[in-house]
Amino acid sequence: MTHKPAVSLAAMPKRRQATLELAHRLEHEGFTGIYCPSMGDCMGLCEAIALATHDIPFGTAIAPIYFRQPFDYAQTAALIHELSDGRFRFGIGVSHGPVHQRLNLQVGKPLADIRKFVQDLQTAAPMAGPLPPLMLATLRKPMVKLAGEIAQGAVWANAARSHMRDSLKALPLDKQNDDNFIVANMVPTCIDDDKAAAAAVNRKTLAGYVRLPNYQQYWIEAGFEEEMRAIQKAIDNKEEDKIPQLMSDRWLSQVTLYGSAAEVREGVEAWYDSGVNTLIVVPSSARGNQMVALEQTIAAFQ
Repeated sequence: MTHKPAVSLAAMPKRRQATLELAHRLEHEGFTGIYCPSMGDCMGLCEAIALATHDIPFGTAIAPIYFRQPFDYAQTAALIHELSDGRFRFGIGVSHGPVHQRLNLQVGKPLADIRKFVQDLQTAAPMAGPLPPLMLATLRKPMVKLAGEIAQGAVWANAARSHMRDSLKALPLDKQNDDNFIVANMVPTCIDDDKAAAAAVNRKTLAGYVRLPNYQQYWIEAGFEEEMRAIQKAIDNKEEDKIPQLMSDRWLSQVTLYGSAAEVREGVEAWYDSGVNTLIVVPSSARGNQMVALEQTIAAFQ
């Protein structure tokens, strides 16, 4: 029987009550977690999930550290941790350059800023209350190593399955052998018998990510230099309309899940075999919005 994954759930405007009802359903259907991206107030949604569910683990994936003061985050994280009886996982990260620019945020070096943020959280804990387990948003090995030093987990987004075991070697040996250390990845997922249509959806989902230098460098490290160099050249030549065709099937099959329900279930098992213990599917649909995609995900694992 397929090991059910965790599911990404965002609180989008006008669908927030329906989103909570879906959280309850995901728990009832035996999914292994719910993780909330920054869009739509992930901390607010997690507080609501703490009260709307009873047993399912859940968390942020991720809460950007520059959006709020560490003391403010600490208070909310401690509140959710207590209300959920310890089911909450506080995933934090630096987000991405385009977000920083759009919000006019002043940012520093990711490793130093994350380390300082975690120190400030811990300083706030005596007043805020016990804090939940921390997961660091990771991509390349220096942040993986830092997660092993100062956190209780690491969460990737759009990692390459073929590279995961190599990435995990950056963890301290004790964390590599610690079953309680959270190794998570958010993987774009589109379930559809029309595999080409599903692949097109995932290419659209990742079109912005392949433009980001940090992701390009990660995927080069992961063995996809040909694809990334071609994308970089297309960007330099202002031929960005070529990018979807440069996102090869070889790359897409390692970074996303797509195709029939059976193919996606097989892919989930392959991800667990790669060393991930918390796989987070991020559903999209070739036939509708997030709600349609979530219904397809539930049906695929029944």
